[in-house]
Amino acid sequence: MTEEMAGVRSAAVGVWVGVGSRDEDATTSGQSLHGCSHFLEHLLFKGTPTRSALEISLALDEVGGEFNAYTAKEYTVFHARVLDEDLPLAVDVLGDMITSSLLTPDDVEAEREVILDEIAMHDDDPDDVVHNLFAAQAWGADTRLGRGIAGTHQSITELTREQIWQFYRDHYRAESMVVAAAGNLRHDEVVAMVERAFAAGGFLDGVAEPARCRGGDPLGVQPGEVRSSKPFEQVNFVLGMEGLARDDDRRFALSVVTTALGGGTSSRLFQEVRERRGLAYSVYSFASSHAETGVVGVALGCLPAKLDESLAVVRAELARLAEGGITAEELAMCQGQLRGGLVLGLEDSASRMSRLGKAELTHAATLSIDDVLDRIAAVTLEECAEIAAEIFRRPEVLALVGPSR
Repeated sequence: MTEEMAGVRSAAVGVWVGVGSRDEDATTSGQSLHGCSHFLEHLLFKGTPTRSALEISLALDEVGGEFNAYTAKEYTVFHARVLDEDLPLAVDVLGDMITSSLLTPDDVEAEREVILDEIAMHDDDPDDVVHNLFAAQAWGADTRLGRGIAGTHQSITELTREQIWQFYRDHYRAESMVVAAAGNLRHDEVVAMVERAFAAGGFLDGVAEPARCRGGDPLGVQPGEVRSSKPFEQVNFVLGMEGLARDDDRRFALSVVTTALGGGTSSRLFQEVRERRGLAYSVYSFASSHAETGVVGVALGCLPAKLDESLAVVRAELARLAEGGITAEELAMCQGQLRGGLVLGLEDSASRMSRLGKAELTHAATLSIDDVLDRIAAVTLEECAEIAAEIFRRPEVLALVGPSR
C-alpha cells in the first residue's frame, strides 16, 4: 500500500505483521509464550547474515533516518522514515531484518535482560500499571486480550531461544504482512524495492493470498473491581465498560460521544473534574477496539483524599450521557475537533503510512480520508444518544492503582 504526497522530500515505510500478544498461546507442552511477540521484535534488530546489529543501526543513522518498532495486542510494526532518496535503503534493511534475522543464543540472553528492565520500567509507571490491570480484569489475566504485551518477569525468564525461533517461523509469513509507504515515491518503484528486499530465503516463493482480517465471535467484558497497592503519590484509576468491535459502523458516533465526554479541554470531564472542582490534573476518556470486542473508559489520576469524589463525578457524567446524550452544540464541536484532528495528524509521511498499514491489516475495508471525514460529519444526535444509552449503562470495570488506604 502506498500514498504519494506532493511537495515532501521524505518517505516513510512500515512493515505491519499480523501477530501480537494475543497470539501467544501456550505450546503443546504447556510452556508459556507470554511476551514472545515483543521479545522477537527486539531480536530482529540484532543481526542477519549480512548485517550486524551495529550495521543495522548505522545504515539509518548515516542518512539521518528514524527507525523503530513496536508491538501491540494484534500486530507488530517495524517502521522507518528517511529522505525520499534513501527509501531503497530503508526497505532493504527492513526486508533483511524480517526475513533473515539470526536470533543467536547470545543475542537472546542479552536482550532478555533489556526486556526485564523494560518491564520494571513499566511497573514504575502508574498509567501503564492501571491500564494493564484494567485489561486483566476486563478479559481475564491469562486470556489473549487480558495479557500484558511485554510479558512478565517469569515468562520472559523462561522463554527459550527455540520457542522464539519457532514463533518467528510460524508467524512471520508473507501472507500475514502489509508493507505500507507514503511520501515522495512511486508505487511501482516501491513494489520493486519490496520484491528485492524480501526475496531472501525464498520468502516470497509460491502463491499466497493475503490472510483474512481477524474475526471471531463477540467477546464480552467481565465487570468487576480490582486494586493494586503501589507506593505512588497519586491514585490512578480507569473506569470503563464494554465498547465496540473494530469494524462496528457505530464507532463514528461513539468517537463523537467520547470526545464530548473527555476528549479535550472543553469536554465535560475536563471542565467538571479539573476546572470547576480541581480534583485532578489529568482526566481523559478513551475507546479502544479489537477484532471482536472493545472497551470504553475514563482514566484519571488524583490525590488519595480526592478519590471518592472523583469517582462520583465520573460516574455522574457517565449517567448523564446515558440518560440525555449530547447537545447539538457538542455534536458540532466534536465533529469539528475530530475532523480537524484527523487532517492535522496526517500532515507527515509517517502518519500517512501508519494509517494505510493499520487499515489494510486490521479492517475489512480501507476508508479514504474523505470517507472518514464524511462518516464523522454524518453522525446525528440520535445516533449519539442511542450509543451513549447502550454503552454507558453496561456493567462497569474499575481498576485502581496507588497507595493503600
